Amino acid sequence: MLDLLVLGAAAGGGFPQWNSNAPGCQRARAGDPNAPARTQASLAVSGDGEHWFILNASPDLRAQINQTPALHPKDGLRSTPIAGVVLTSGEIDAITGLLTMRERQAYGLYATASVLAQLDANPIFDALDRTLVPRQTMVLDEPLSLMPGNLRITPFSVPGKVPLYAERGENPAEIMNNGETIGLDITDGQHRALFIPGCAMMTDALRDRLNGADVVFFDGTLWTDDEMVRAGLGAKTGRRMGHMSIADEPDGTIAAFRPLNVSRKVLIHINNSNPILLADTPERRQVEEAGWDVAYDGMRITL
Repeated sequence: MLDLLVLGAAAGGGFPQWNSNAPGCQRARAGDPNAPARTQASLAVSGDGEHWFILNASPDLRAQINQTPALHPKDGLRSTPIAGVVLTSGEIDAITGLLTMRERQAYGLYATASVLAQLDANPIFDALDRTLVPRQTMVLDEPLSLMPGNLRITPFSVPGKVPLYAERGENPAEIMNNGETIGLDITDGQHRALFIPGCAMMTDALRDRLNGADVVFFDGTLWTDDEMVRAGLGAKTGRRMGHMSIADEPDGTIAAFRPLNVSRKVLIHINNSNPILLADTPERRQVEEAGWDVAYDGMRITL
């Protein structure tokens, strides 16, 4: 069994974002049923329905756990069914939730060497007792067993950039494919799911990886590359932030996936400016007609 729970579907800042007065956020804040609120992107996965692994510890993790009965303590005065946390990057919206999980609880922490180095460089993460929360290095393209639970994950590189706080040098937003940003290939031995919440471009290697997957959770940050600029919400394009855009253009996500054999496609990590968050928009209809689901908090897929 491969059980996947969407804890949060939005990009950094969530939906509505705390300081956004844009129309979509106004609708979400007002409780519009066509604009349901979403917390920041995180997934929980289990191979046995009892032991769970969190994929990216979002800043909203405490609320997400409280809203998810499968993740509630079951035994004794203190316990958790969460067996580990797996990080796909060192971005703030992927690591901040670790500080929620500092109450002397044992679990595993899995990340690449570069992400662990970013955690090591910030003493605030020493609040996680390393004798209880061992930091385990994931090696690209090497399968790793997640126990208990009978899952195997394989981290793989996808095009991306360093976190904003780590940008340096003459070309701080350089797109790299060196493991700075990764995806996760997850299997129970029969089914296969991919989690790719950030991706700057499609590559031949990524196409090969995606083909044949049962379900893919893929970067849905922006509808168009310049949507935040045009809306007056920021000066950065999607490419500058290390994200593909969804819109059906030659290099957009819809077009990139069209020739691929993927049974179910789900957009996750969706920015508050993205019109697909609104159930009554033409953009939402377009992604659904192209065979995509738009992730929402509490969405569950069991394979």
